[in-house]
This record gives sequence, structure tokens and C-alpha cells, in this order.
Amino acid sequence: MYPKTKHAKHSIAIFASGAGSNARKIIEYFSQSPNISVSLIVCNNAEAGVLKIAAHYHIPAIILDKEKFFRGNCYTDELKEAQIDLIVLAGFLWKIPALLVKVFAGKIINIHPALLPKYGGKGMYGRHVHEAVIAAGEKVSGITIHYVDELYDHGQNIFQAVCHVSSGETPDTLAARIHILEHAHYSKVIEDILLNTGYITHHIN
Repeated sequence: MYPKTKHAKHSIAIFASGAGSNARKIIEYFSQSPNISVSLIVCNNAEAGVLKIAAHYHIPAIILDKEKFFRGNCYTDELKEAQIDLIVLAGFLWKIPALLVKVFAGKIINIHPALLPKYGGKGMYGRHVHEAVIAAGEKVSGITIHYVDELYDHGQNIFQAVCHVSSGETPDTLAARIHILEHAHYSKVIEDILLNTGYITHHIN
């Protein structure tokens, strides 16, 4: 679906399940971009805060029907109609169905709050990840941005950023520093993927 001509905007669909802090940062980052726009918010929770963010920024939203998502067309028709170039998972808690992975092969990315391949897989999300990192006595943690395939947290890594795990760390304090990394890097990596700006590298903070 991409690259496009220099006059055509790339369109992103953000999939999110919760408050949408990463979604908001991505929307704000691209709000004045001549090349990239957030065209669609997709959510599996009708009460999620991310839907209020979508409404505030006048971005169309889809609330997923579970049956259609997992056993229907996975909303591939709607995503094609919206001319989506890249699906961005930002705190989306449902596993992506095989059909959607196939139709958008190489065009779905996720951000994970740990340094994959460690602390990934089914059930490894949010606080569960930080608890496991601290319990294992890890000295560093961080974020991984990766392509999505049919397995949890398994696709090719694109980018990692690292932070140190301090003595006396709690899941909440670690989560706060992980959020800083997510907000600092996710939008820039998306931009690099779509525009090939050469940003992608490894960072230690």
C-alpha cells in the first residue's frame, strides 16, 4: 500500500482498548503533518477513554463486534475503504486474527512494554509485565516496537529503547518511565516506517 506519491498522505488506523495515552500522543504528533494522518480509531471497548479522544479530534471510530472481528471479515473491508496504510496497536488487548495479519502483512505494528523476546506472550501486558521484570531482578527494561504476526509479541523487532530498573522499583514507577519511552519514540518510529526518514536506532536512557 505504500510508498505513496509525495502529494498523498499516509493513513494510520490506531487500535486501542483503554485510556488511549499513546493514541493521543500519536494524534498530536501527526496533527500538523503534511504526509501522515490518523484516519481511524478502532476499539474493542465501548467505554474506553480512547473513544473520547477520537471524538475530540474528530477522528472516525469503529467499535468492534467480537464475532465479526474473529470469525467474520476482521473489518478488512472497512480498513481498505479508509485506505489505511499502517495499523498501529497502542494498548490493544485482543489478539489480531490471522486474516487481518494476512491482508495487512507487514503493515501492522505493536508496542510492548518490555525488551522482547523477554516478557512477551499471552497474558504479558501492562502491569503484569512490570511485575515480572521486577520479580526476576532485571537491571534494565524498556520498550519494543515490532511487526505483528499470528503469535503474541513474536513479529520482527523494529526498535527498542532501554531504561534502567532502579533499586526499590515498583510496577507503578517502572510503568511511568516506560510510558515516557513510549510517548517519546512510537510516533517517530511510525514516521520512519512510512517515510523512511532514517530515525530508527537503539536508545538507552
